[in-house]
Amino acid sequence: MDPALIRLEAWTDADLALLRLVNTPQMRRHVGGPESEERTLLRHRRYLDFVPSGTGRMYRVVLEPAGVAVGTVGYAEREWRGGTVYEMGWNVLPPYQGRGIAATAARAAVGAAARTARHRYLHAFPSVGNPASNAVCRRAGFTLLGETDFEFPPGRPMRSNDWRVDLRALPDGPTGSA
Repeated sequence: MDPALIRLEAWTDADLALLRLVNTPQMRRHVGGPESEERTLLRHRRYLDFVPSGTGRMYRVVLEPAGVAVGTVGYAEREWRGGTVYEMGWNVLPPYQGRGIAATAARAAVGAAARTARHRYLHAFPSVGNPASNAVCRRAGFTLLGETDFEFPPGRPMRSNDWRVDLRALPDGPTGSA
């Protein structure tokens, strides 16, 4: 996918409709299934709070030239193995899957994290049974550290791959502490 055809736009209150579009059995089959409306609203408020709180960034993924929102990508702080890291996730709506949009959007979000992040590492934890998301990690420049037990959503254990990007190793990487 030509990176010029993908634009990341900051998450706004209007993106609740997009969040509802990705909250389907098909889209959430690898992460515990659809969330209740209450949980969806909580997630949306958390996404809106990422920038003011300094804990992450959430974006809608826009496909050009039509300017249509086709998915989401973002990262947020989490505790992992004794330290604070960023965790990244993404969604691309079914009609737009298989075109390289997720990998292109993930690369753009990794670049944004490298320019603004407070932490050294950014991780993604796709299920070992999700070949598409694992391919996105590979194509977006993450390094596979291996399999791990992971909880997502909280209370639901799953076997995941631990993929990582060292934000300091990127050309635009931060110089702050890990």
